[in-house]
Amino acid sequence: MSEISPRIALVGDRSPGVASHVKIPGILAALREEHGIGLDARWVATPEAYGLEGFDGVWMLPGSPYRDAEGALAAARGARTAGIPLLGTCGGFQHAVWEFARNVCGLAAGHAELLPEAAEVVIQPLACSLAGQEGRVHLAAGSRAASIMGVGASTVRYNCSYGVNPAHRAVLERHGMRFTGHDDEGAIRVAELAGHPFFLVRLFRPELADRQPHPLIRAFAEAAMTKAGTTPPTA
Repeated sequence: MSEISPRIALVGDRSPGVASHVKIPGILAALREEHGIGLDARWVATPEAYGLEGFDGVWMLPGSPYRDAEGALAAARGARTAGIPLLGTCGGFQHAVWEFARNVCGLAAGHAELLPEAAEVVIQPLACSLAGQEGRVHLAAGSRAASIMGVGASTVRYNCSYGVNPAHRAVLERHGMRFTGHDDEGAIRVAELAGHPFFLVRLFRPELADRQPHPLIRAFAEAAMTKAGTTPPTA
């Protein structure tokens, strides 16, 4: 095991009622015991998520609506602008895309869960809620997600009711966001950021996979090790 333990911010309002939160200790133990990756992981509630530049990785967890949406947006922005590896799930996906839309694309659009009366939203209710559902995700050839997971399609677990408004897809893509995972109908499920060391957010929950650590989580941990200045262990 490396002597350097990358500092990871677990951004979310920790709750025993959020299944992904409950799984985190076991996932961290699996990374350490099975792959020799020890992480100095610290929970950061969204009201305290401003100024995370000293961390080697930011993991934005489910559990929205967050107590402080602006804190979650600040965490996403800090990871994006400072080149800190970012992994986001469900609410983390939503806020990472929303932050990019607002601060990179200049869109005034909001989040429908927080501003249901807003005239324009970049994050809107899904046509069918994915809360407690399983579904197929198809990964684009050559994408980071596909290279990590090693498959073109996979059955994954969800617990989410909001996703990207396709009306804003073109402007998001023009500014560098890549949508590299879709469901059977073509709806967006995974986003990556071109030119970033590791920026991978998705609606599905790898924290709930039967086998841990999920390849996406391990890849994130390895990216954090690289950020911290150490070499990830070989498989």
